[in-house]
Amino acid sequence: MSRSKTVGPKLFDRDGVAYVTLSLIALFCAIPFLWVILSSFDGNASLFLRWPSPWTLNNYIGIFVREGGARWFFNSFLVVGTATAIVLLFSGLGGYALSRMKVWWKRPFLYLIILIRVIPPPALIVPLYKILLTGNDAVGSLVRSLVSPESVRPVMQVFGLIDGYLGMILVFAAMQLPLALWIMKTYFDTIPHDYEEAALVDGANLFQRIRLVITPLALPGLAAAGLFAFISAWGDFLMPLILVSSSELQMLPLGLFRAFLRVQQIDYGFLSALAILYMLPAVIAFGFARRYFIQTFSGGVKA
Repeated sequence: MSRSKTVGPKLFDRDGVAYVTLSLIALFCAIPFLWVILSSFDGNASLFLRWPSPWTLNNYIGIFVREGGARWFFNSFLVVGTATAIVLLFSGLGGYALSRMKVWWKRPFLYLIILIRVIPPPALIVPLYKILLTGNDAVGSLVRSLVSPESVRPVMQVFGLIDGYLGMILVFAAMQLPLALWIMKTYFDTIPHDYEEAALVDGANLFQRIRLVITPLALPGLAAAGLFAFISAWGDFLMPLILVSSSELQMLPLGLFRAFLRVQQIDYGFLSALAILYMLPAVIAFGFARRYFIQTFSGGVKA
């Protein structure tokens, strides 16, 4: 009895200290987010945390009315969304093939492609830009031979590899595909072959097995791979900075960065509102994919 009485308070004190410490750390981490949220509604936002006075939506309205924020969102969603769709398609098919094939070069290939994630992105800028510039010259020559001179610029903004949508989409997809392949290959390893064998016995061909059996089972893995690809591409700042120069193609990271470069004074309310809108898509995407994300990394499908 005496032992239980002495152990209890010690455990309680230890747990209490742990909870208090974690609460203080959480509060410290939450203060910047609280400042951003309050400043985004403050008509006279400043560098210091304070209660908005007056409360206003002008910071959000100004993003779309004065700064062309709708174009920033359109460009970001178009580029990142298309790149994510490409990643899901190729990682799904490639992960299935890598999981089911038994070849000697599979493991070296997987380690080779993951090196793209190990190399720092700034180290890839010069060779990547050179490759894209060479390809852009070839695309430009083809476009000039097919369309009128006044239509070259609009067409190149879509299909150009430098300062064009296509180049950004391909770069984002290539950067995110290796990790997505690893996720999908690992997830397909957890799916028993029995499901495919049962479908094969029922007379299903390869495409029917993929569409009716494999794809529904692979949804958690696809959600996790898509979430990683979307968030990583959405937050990428270096590639748009290097590859995009036209104001018509400017994306949200560049808009947020160039808002800091105003020569008069920093508009903290505008920056905070833009930061909130910049974070929302990633938060919403995580909210939708959270259940699949947890399922993917907790063992997948069991036999």
